[in-house]
Amino acid sequence: MQKRSFSTIFKTLVISGALLFCSFKIYKYVFDRNDVIFGLLFDSIKQMHYAPPKIDDAFSEKVFDLYINTDFNKKFLLKSDFDFLNKYKHDIDDEINSQKQDFFKAAQEIVKKRILEKENWSREILSKPMDYNVDEEYETDYKKSPYAATEAELKKEWQKRLKFEVLYRLDDMLTKQEKAKEKKDTSVKILSFDSLEVDARRKTLKTQEDWFKRLRKISARDRFSEYANAITGVYDPHTQYFAPKEKKRFDQTMSGQFEGIGARLQQKDGILKVSEIIVGSPSFKQGELKAGDDIIKVAQGAAEPVDITNMDMEEAIDLIKGKKGTEVRLTVKKTDNSIKVIPIIRDVIEIEETFAKSAVLENKNKIGYIYLPSFYTDFSRTGAHHCSTDMRKEIEKLKKQNIKGLIVDLRDNGGGSLQEVVLMAGLFIPKGPVVQVKGKNNAMNVMEDTNPEVVWDGPLTIMINHNSASASEILAAAMQDYKRAVIVGNPSFGKGTVQSFIELDNYLLPQFDSIKPIGSVKITQQKFYRINGGATQLKGVTPDVMLPDPYAFIEVGEKNLDNPMAWDEINRANYVEFNNINYANIIKNCNKHLKSDPQFMLIEEQAKEIKAKKDDSKYNLNLEKFRAEQKAYREQNKKYEDLRKDIKGFSASILDEDKARLSNDTTRLGREIRWSKNIAKDIYIHEASNVVNEIKN
Repeated sequence: MQKRSFSTIFKTLVISGALLFCSFKIYKYVFDRNDVIFGLLFDSIKQMHYAPPKIDDAFSEKVFDLYINTDFNKKFLLKSDFDFLNKYKHDIDDEINSQKQDFFKAAQEIVKKRILEKENWSREILSKPMDYNVDEEYETDYKKSPYAATEAELKKEWQKRLKFEVLYRLDDMLTKQEKAKEKKDTSVKILSFDSLEVDARRKTLKTQEDWFKRLRKISARDRFSEYANAITGVYDPHTQYFAPKEKKRFDQTMSGQFEGIGARLQQKDGILKVSEIIVGSPSFKQGELKAGDDIIKVAQGAAEPVDITNMDMEEAIDLIKGKKGTEVRLTVKKTDNSIKVIPIIRDVIEIEETFAKSAVLENKNKIGYIYLPSFYTDFSRTGAHHCSTDMRKEIEKLKKQNIKGLIVDLRDNGGGSLQEVVLMAGLFIPKGPVVQVKGKNNAMNVMEDTNPEVVWDGPLTIMINHNSASASEILAAAMQDYKRAVIVGNPSFGKGTVQSFIELDNYLLPQFDSIKPIGSVKITQQKFYRINGGATQLKGVTPDVMLPDPYAFIEVGEKNLDNPMAWDEINRANYVEFNNINYANIIKNCNKHLKSDPQFMLIEEQAKEIKAKKDDSKYNLNLEKFRAEQKAYREQNKKYEDLRKDIKGFSASILDEDKARLSNDTTRLGREIRWSKNIAKDIYIHEASNVVNEIKN
């Protein structure tokens, strides 16, 4: 009720502002689409953002820096271009307030011109052999390089960059030939250096041409989105404008669903090829489309077919996808070279990789393992999965196999639905608060699990790493505060803010219906806090058992993003801790084991090498020295192959129930079996299973 009331107030405020703004625009001239979006976008952020900053010269400087000082612009712009645009550095705030876009338009004119120049440079540079004997270095970290002062200086940087890419290919080709000679492998054709060099340049040119083709296809709307997000990025890293296409992709990612035909596609030499038919999908049911078929044309029902040969892959796939119940007709070249038109009625397709899945581990005891890639939910309200429901199902399946402990793997899980994480936490505790949420003007709310049912009350370990963020941190923090689980891994990302989507179409006046859809804005409206009163913002969750990390010395996380919100803390919620885990004993035993474990000792060594390579971001472009350096890296990395070998006394298998369910889908069954075999080689999962074995009920 409170949310509806606030939304109504906000709608009135935005429409009132839009009326004034739009009436002025109509009186002056025909309205500009971007002006209308700007008006709605920044009115909505101003009204709803948790802590909107003051729009002043300092704000303007931050926008300028986010938009201009990028890797892309360092590649394309001259110092004179930068100096010309720099005159707008303190004007952007005034332009926002007066709905002008002079800076954006000026920047786009320069960038368009420079893209055309660099495309010609790319062709010219790669048209002839390069000098691989000269000693010169290429800096790969754009932050360490200034803007080029002259055109000749910038062209020299382009020559270095393209030479760097050619050298990578050359080294790979030469290394393969050398290995073939050693093994006397006659299946590998031995070519001269000149032939390999020509091929390396040809492949690099193809990559460059594809890149420039994509750059030319970037629409005015997409460029506007980039600029809008340079502005929203000053509010915080997660407030963001989504054009309609981007919002659709986001919804598909978070729901694990899309509407289409159910075929996995890949593009090679301009041809879109079917690589796999998803079992149970519309393509599978229709029966005529097969793996190996080339899709040549796409028609919407009885409409004129569109030739998709050499079309951008994403563009072609958008033509094939479509609303559930609609027909697409594919003109297909079969593997026997015959041509056939195949009609398929689109339906909702589920992306299985999106959802929770489980395995049974064997390490002294039988232990359940659940991998959760995100906190997905039915954002589009089309009957999609809810991760809390899926987690419950996986636990029930594992219980049938008599597991003695459970691991929930949240590594690389970037978060998702706040409501889902509260429901999921309730699977492990009888009742109580899960997370505290503070909104604008310090409005507080404690989100609680109210269901007394506990689905899993046995030993529990939760795995996290640097990429575990948001909802992942809420679950890990709650289980840690309750002392319900042992958290294992590396410190998490540190995202302690909550965003909501505002559909801008809902606030357009009727006279602007012609410009719909205009997209959405994701706005940071709340901060969340642990039930112990602390915040995960910037600090993240520190595991109870810290494991060596190859990226231990690399700065990652929310604190390293531009303009993150500050850390603070609030009062502790009212909750009762569990008292059945001897943390001190578990941590002591694990640390003792880790100090002598050769694989984890190797990871600590690897972390130092990764840091050294990040700090030294220059590459020598002399062929002999470049190859020697690459050979040293390969030799260095050989020792890390031991990190992915079979672990004695440890195994993993998919559940009996899943084997039976997938018995008719041999392709997917094979993927799941390979997945379980990889689990059995993961030393982090193995260590988590050791921790579970130490927890006593």
